[in-house]
Amino acid sequence: MKPTAVLLSDLFVERYGAEPGSVRVKRVGRGSHGQGFRVSYKTGPGEPKSLVVKRLEGGIGLGHDYPSDRAGVFLLAMENYGRMPGHVKAVDVLSLSKGSVLSPVGGGREYYLVMEEASGVSYFRDLGLMGQKGSLDDAGRKKIRRMASYLAKLHAKKKDAPQLYYRKLRDTIGHGECLMGVLDTYDGDGFTNIPEMAGIEKACVDWRARLKPFTGRLSRVHGDFHPGNILFRKASDFILLDRSRGEFGEPADDVTALTINYVFFSLMRHGKMTGAYEEAMVFFYDEYIRMSGDHEILGLTGLFYAFRGVVVANPLFYPDVEDGVRKKIFGFIHGVLGSASFDPAGVNGYIRAGIDYRRRFRHGKLQLA
Repeated sequence: MKPTAVLLSDLFVERYGAEPGSVRVKRVGRGSHGQGFRVSYKTGPGEPKSLVVKRLEGGIGLGHDYPSDRAGVFLLAMENYGRMPGHVKAVDVLSLSKGSVLSPVGGGREYYLVMEEASGVSYFRDLGLMGQKGSLDDAGRKKIRRMASYLAKLHAKKKDAPQLYYRKLRDTIGHGECLMGVLDTYDGDGFTNIPEMAGIEKACVDWRARLKPFTGRLSRVHGDFHPGNILFRKASDFILLDRSRGEFGEPADDVTALTINYVFFSLMRHGKMTGAYEEAMVFFYDEYIRMSGDHEILGLTGLFYAFRGVVVANPLFYPDVEDGVRKKIFGFIHGVLGSASFDPAGVNGYIRAGIDYRRRFRHGKLQLA
């Protein structure tokens, strides 16, 4: 098979009219899910054009096992990226055929998503800087207010489709990219074990039953509103990446995808929820609820915090995090799953309660009280 750079060069000449010899391919990112490449090229006089090409990895689980799985992710992206305000646009989905030629989708053995290039600084940078500050500053509040406003407006668009709401709940637990799929990438012999993971899965099934009556909340969502997908160009302006898993869902999924990171970063920096991170958590919820009028959301976050918690605690995604932090994240998961309503100012209490609960899973077996 030709190297990826050669394949992409051939493609851009054939499909996008690039001048032969003008195509430059540079890998711009590699993570547990896949790789991204920036392709710059010329079609005539003037400045070079550029697009980004993404491929997903097989062999790691997360529901990407078969080529058709990976094709499905990209076809959904092609359908949904352009429907979301402020999101980078998808351009094409391509397949690699048996003849090692990139072509339109159909009969391929590997798939690629082509999208517009986006510039900006991810919100991860702000999260890192918060650890150096004793309190949340005005610039931090401005960005949080902007994100809360965006989500409140996004979630204001509702849809009457109960089966889509049920699917969102079901996918959050059982999808390869979500809770069960992420837990399947744990080795089960480290800071957690199979009985504990099974306990979380069972609790989430109970949460699904609790949430099923709330079909009227089905809203337009992003689906993966985490800091790496939020690129700020200035304090009041950002562009989004990687809308995931469908156009509609539960607003709590977007809210928890962002706010779990205040917990995560505070634990890494301070060992507890405190300082600017705690202020950011409370301020975000205050602003989002004020703008959306959604007071109900505080009783619906448990399932989604469990999913987002097993993501940030996962050694596959964050290999350099200390096990002590991972244990506290799992404590937080148990704490919120065991609470009827979420208090943004009560994170440390959830962690303490969850750590105490985790003692039931010592020695790899459930110990009844």
